[in-house]
Parts: sequence; C-alpha cells; structure tokens
Amino acid sequence: MRALAAEHARRQPAAPPWAARLTEREAEVLRLMATGLTNAEIADRLRVGPATAKSHVAAVLAKTGARDRTQAVIAAYESGFITPR
Repeated sequence: MRALAAEHARRQPAAPPWAARLTEREAEVLRLMATGLTNAEIADRLRVGPATAKSHVAAVLAKTGARDRTQAVIAAYESGFITPR
C-alpha cells in the first residue's frame, strides 16, 4: 500500500506557480468557472454582486496569465489544480 501511495504521490503534478497567488475566493471562483457558470451565476452561488464576481474572474485571469475564461480553466485542469470528477 505504501508503494502504491508513493507512486501516486510521485505522479502528482507540482502546483502551478500561479496557484499560490490565488486567494481562497479566487480559487473557488476558478472552480466555479470550470463548471461553466457565468459571472451572474457565480455571483448568485457566492451571494455577492455581479460586479464583485466579475472582479474575482478578472483577478483569476490576471493571476493565471490567461487571456480568457477558457484558457484559465484549461490551465487549471492541465496543471492538476482542478481534477475531473
């Protein structure tokens, strides 16, 4: 069992450098973006205003270096920051 766990841990990709720069809320927003939610839907889910949700999305894009939502979500999946369910 230890060998299996060690092998699994060895295969895990290192956290992307941008992940440490995300706040907890921004990480949550990125996960919600990955489910396909719009800014309005993210705002409803987080119980914040639409402008606040838009600001969080903008911060995620800036911190991940992504030019759009799709690129941010792809980076999150490819890096292992988000894993498929």
